[in-house]
Amino acid sequence: MSSLETATLEDVWKDIEAKLSDKKEPYAGTTATYEIQITDEDASYVLRFDNGNLSIHAGAAENADCTLKMKDAIFRKFLAGNLNSMTAFMTGKLKVDGNIGLALKLESMLKEYQF
Repeated sequence: MSSLETATLEDVWKDIEAKLSDKKEPYAGTTATYEIQITDEDASYVLRFDNGNLSIHAGAAENADCTLKMKDAIFRKFLAGNLNSMTAFMTGKLKVDGNIGLALKLESMLKEYQF
């Protein structure tokens, strides 16, 4: 796979799916639906956790528990663990609709992986 900085957005999502499918422990007890909107790419992805099961697909979620809106560069920093999400939220670089606690939970779960 390409590095996080140079990979296409589609390849980044394939990498996310592969890594999360290989290591289910961080989200084993989680049931939540996230919609990640990449605002400058006009793209949305759904990340659904259901007690150890994972599904990812492009498009909008009908009933997301938490929607995160950010630019592509911010999303890649978020994945890499190089973004303080609270600072990004307070400065408007990250917008959250729905359960903000789930946004923080997603951030801590993703830190268990190397992107």
